[in-house]
Amino acid sequence: MAQRASVKTTYDVGKFIQPIYTGGSVALSQDGRVLATCVGEDALLTDLATGEELLRVEGDGETITTLALTPSCSHLIICSRSLSMRVFALSPSPTEQYSIRAELLRTLKPHTTPVLTSVIDTTGTLIATGGTDGIVKVWDIRRGFVTHTFHGHGGVISALHFFQVETSTHEHEVLAKQRRNKERRKGREGDVLETDAAEDTTLGFRLASGAEDGKIRIWNLHKRTSAAILDSHVSAVRSLDFCAQENALVSGSRDKTVIVWDARTWKVRSTIPILEGVESAGFLLNGEVIFTGGQNGRLRLWAMTGGMEITREQEAGTETDGILDIIHHSGLPHVLSVHADQTLVLHSLQPLETLLTNDTLPPLPIIRRISGTHDEVIDLAYVGSDRSLLALATNLEDIRIISLTSSTPQAVNEAAEGKYFGADVAVLRGHEDIIICLDVDWSGHWLATGAKDNTARLWQLDPEHNSYTCYATFTGHAESLGAISLPHSPPPTASPAFTNPLDHPPKFMITGSQDKTVKRWEISSSNKRASRATYTRKAHDKDINAIDINPTSLLFASASQDRTVKIFSTEEGETQGVLRGHRRGVWSVKFAPKDTPTIADGSSNRGYVATGSGDKTVKIWNLADYSCLLTLEGHTNNVLKVVWLPLHPLDARDKRGAQVASAGADGLVKVWDTASGEVSCTLDNHSDRVWALAAHPTSNALVSGGADSIITFWEDTTSASMDAAATAETERVELDQKLQNFAHAGNYRDAITLALQLNQPGRLLALFKSVVEGETQEAGSLSGSFAVDEVLASLADEQIFKLLLRIRDWNTNARTAPVAQRVLWVLVKKYPAGRLARLRPLGKVEGKGSLRDVVDGLKAYTERHYRRMECLIDESYLLDFTLGEMDEIAGLEGVAGGVGRLELGKGDVVMAEQGV
Repeated sequence: MAQRASVKTTYDVGKFIQPIYTGGSVALSQDGRVLATCVGEDALLTDLATGEELLRVEGDGETITTLALTPSCSHLIICSRSLSMRVFALSPSPTEQYSIRAELLRTLKPHTTPVLTSVIDTTGTLIATGGTDGIVKVWDIRRGFVTHTFHGHGGVISALHFFQVETSTHEHEVLAKQRRNKERRKGREGDVLETDAAEDTTLGFRLASGAEDGKIRIWNLHKRTSAAILDSHVSAVRSLDFCAQENALVSGSRDKTVIVWDARTWKVRSTIPILEGVESAGFLLNGEVIFTGGQNGRLRLWAMTGGMEITREQEAGTETDGILDIIHHSGLPHVLSVHADQTLVLHSLQPLETLLTNDTLPPLPIIRRISGTHDEVIDLAYVGSDRSLLALATNLEDIRIISLTSSTPQAVNEAAEGKYFGADVAVLRGHEDIIICLDVDWSGHWLATGAKDNTARLWQLDPEHNSYTCYATFTGHAESLGAISLPHSPPPTASPAFTNPLDHPPKFMITGSQDKTVKRWEISSSNKRASRATYTRKAHDKDINAIDINPTSLLFASASQDRTVKIFSTEEGETQGVLRGHRRGVWSVKFAPKDTPTIADGSSNRGYVATGSGDKTVKIWNLADYSCLLTLEGHTNNVLKVVWLPLHPLDARDKRGAQVASAGADGLVKVWDTASGEVSCTLDNHSDRVWALAAHPTSNALVSGGADSIITFWEDTTSASMDAAATAETERVELDQKLQNFAHAGNYRDAITLALQLNQPGRLLALFKSVVEGETQEAGSLSGSFAVDEVLASLADEQIFKLLLRIRDWNTNARTAPVAQRVLWVLVKKYPAGRLARLRPLGKVEGKGSLRDVVDGLKAYTERHYRRMECLIDESYLLDFTLGEMDEIAGLEGVAGGVGRLELGKGDVVMAEQGV
C-alpha cells in the first residue's frame, strides 16, 4: 500500500454569496418564483424560493435601462443604453436542475434614443417600449416586428400598462360621427348612448402611457389611434394600473397624488393626496384597495371609496429606504417592493383577507427581506449558538443577519419565506452612521458593534424566538470607533451564565477609537442601568484599527496606524508590553487559542499573538518576551485581517503546526503553517480587497468578504485531499504492478492499453523497443509482432492521438527515432487517412495540440532523419570504393609474397594470417 504523504492544508470554495440586484429594472414571473434583476451590465434570473441563480445573461457593454419577463417566463427582453433590444427565449436546462437556458432570438434597435420603460401584456405576446424620444412602440415578441407606433407625448415616457376594457361594437363609428357633427353633438348624445347600450359589448385592447409632462394617453390597439388624453397630473407619471372589476385606471405621479380614472368616460373619479412623490401605485382586492409607494419608503394602502388611508401612520424612512417600484400579480399572497438601497421586500397580503369597511391596519407584515447586494463587506462574524447565522457589517448603518442553512420549500408561502442559504434573517437598526467593526462572544448570542457615530452597541440575538434587540448603547468616545472586542472564554460549565447565556451578557467590553484611546465598559446584567466606562487610556499616537482579548480575558491587544501593537491588562488597563517591528500601520491583531503548540521554539507560557500590517507581512509574536518569532511574507498588498484556525490533527503523521489565515488588499486569502513558516495554500475568489475574515470555531471553515460585495465560504478539504491522494497513489502502484506483469507475460494488448491509460511514455517506449528491436521477428509483421500489430489496429481515437503525441516526442531523439518511425508506419498502414484526419484531442492530454501541430512536428524531424540517412548512404559508397581499392592492393601483395590475404565478407574486412 502507498504511504500517506506529508499533510498539506487545502481549501476549496464551498459556496459564495454574490449580488443579485445592483439597481435598475426588476421583473417577476406570474407564479412569483423567478425574479429578473439587473446586476451591473448583466441580467440575472433568480429562484426566489431557493436563492439559486437560474441564468446570467452577459451585457452588451452598456448599462441596462429596462428589462421585462413574460408572465410564463418564456421570454426575457433586455434594453440597454447601446440602443439595442435583445429578445431571449427561455427554457429549462436539460442538464442542470436549477438552471434556465437562454437562446438569443434577435437583436433590435427599438428607438433612436434609450428605452426607459417597457411592459408585456398578459398573454406574453406583445411588449410596449417607451423611449426618451416620447415615442411608444408595440412589438410582437416572437416574430420581432413593430405592430404599433404611437406619437404624441412631448417628453420622456415614464409609465406603460396594457389592459382590456369593455366597449360596444360601434364605439368607434359613434365617436367618428360625433366628431363630424360637433354642432349637433348635444342633441344626439342621448340617442347615441342609448344605441350603444343596446349593442353587444366586446373586450377592447388598450395601452396606457404616461410621460414626464404629466399627461396620460390611452391608445386603441385595434384602430391604432389615441382614445383619450388624460391631463390632470402636473409632474411625471410613474405608475399605471387597471382594474376590470371597477373599470378604472389608477395613476401615480411625483406630484404627490394618485388619480382614479373612469374607463368609460375617462373622467377623474377621485383624486387622493398622498403627500409624497409616488413611484408605484396599483389595485388590490379587485379594486377595493389601492397601494402606493414612494420617496418615504413605506408601503401604504388606501380605500378605493372615499380615498382614506387604511394603513396606520408610519414614520417616513430615509432616502435609501425610498420605494422605486412595487410588483404585484393577482393570485400571489404578497407584493414585492424594490427600494433605493437595492433591497427587495416581500409584504404579506393576509391582513387584507379580513378587512372590513372603515378598518385601519398596521403596516403589512414583512415576510422577508432580500439584499440585492451586500455592498462593501467591512466585517463579519459567525453568530447563533450553533453558528448557523452570519452577521455582516456592509458599509451601512445596519447589521444584516443572514442564514447559513437551507431548506426546500413545499408551498408558495414557504417559498415566499425563502429559508435558504444566504437569505436575510434580520436587520439590526440603531446606529446613525456606518458600522466599522463587530465582535461576538463565546456563546454567539451577544454581538458588539462599533460605528462612525462614536458609539458602540451590544445586541442580544435569540434566533430561536426570532428576537434581535439592542441591549445597551455605549457613548463616550470623541471620534468614530474602529475596534471592538468581547471576552471569548466561556464561563464555568455549571454556572448559570453557561447554561443560559441569553440572560447573562458578557461582563465587559473593550473599544478603540480614532480618538487614540481605549475604553473598558462594564456591562450591566440589567439593561435598565446605563453602561459606563471603567477606565479610558491613551493607547496610541494614531488611529486604533483592531482590538482583541486573549483566551483568559486577562490581557487585550490594540493595533494602530502608528505601526505598534500594545498589550494591556484588562483589569487596570496598564501597558504590559509593546510589539515593534512592522514598517506600516497594523490593521489586525489576534491572540492564539489555548493549547497552541510551540512555535519556532518560543515559550508558550503566555501565548502568542498574530498581527497583519500594511507592510504586506504577517508576524507571529511571543508574549513571554514580546519578540517576533516569525515573519510571513507572500501578500502583495496590505494584510487587513488575520485569524487563527482551530487545530485538528488528522492523525499521528500530521506534523503541521498552528495555522493562521490572512486576508489582504490583493484580494487573496492565505493560510500559513507556523511549523514551516510557509504558506500552505492561497485562496482566490475575490476581485477586490478582502476586509473581513472569520473562522468557524469547530469546522475550520473560513468565510471572507470584500469590497467586491462577494462573501465566500471556504471548506477545509485537507482530509479529503489526503484521502484522495492516498487512494490515487495506491491505484497507481497497483496499475504499475499490473503493467509490469503484462509486459513480463508478453500480453502486449493489455500492456500497451494500460501504459496509454497511465500516461507513462517511458514504459510504453520500452514495450515497443522490445518488440521492434527484439531478436525474434515474426515474418510478415509490421512491428515485429502480430499481437502488437493487432493492438495498434484496434485503438480508440483518443488513444491514437495520445500515441501520436508520444511518437512525435520519441521522433525528436535519434536513438528512439527508429522505434517511433516503426510504430508510425504501423498506424499509417492500419488506419485510413480519413480517420486520422478526424482525430481531435479529448480531455486533459498533456502537451495536447491539433493534429496539424503533431504532423508538423513529425515531419520536421522525419525529414532531418531522412537527410542523415542519405548522408550515411553517400558515405557508404566511399567506403565501398576504399575497400575495393584495398582488395586489389592486398591481392597483388598476396601473389608476390604470400604474406597474407584479405577475405572480403559482406561489408566486413577480416585479416587472416597465412603461413609460408
